[in-house]
Amino acid sequence: MANSLIQLRIDDKLKAEATDIFEKLGLDLSTAIRIFLTRSVEERGIPFTMKLDTERYKAEAAIRAMREISKTAETNGIADMTLDEVNAEINAARNEA
Repeated sequence: MANSLIQLRIDDKLKAEATDIFEKLGLDLSTAIRIFLTRSVEERGIPFTMKLDTERYKAEAAIRAMREISKTAETNGIADMTLDEVNAEINAARNEA
């Protein structure tokens, strides 16, 4: 069977991120693309999903959220509040409701 060469241009960041994911799945980039193309032909469409553990991504999203909260707290000048001060603010807000 003759082989064909496929060339495509993709963003360096996309390639690096995809390569990292495929390596964690035990594949190199070329093999992952061949699997995708083979299954696409067999399924006559987008064939499957391969995902890493979603809990890891939930944790990463939580870390991003905490960093954003910290940034907002710094911007608003409340990043250095003590736990007692935070609890007092919470209690005051609850009493206003």
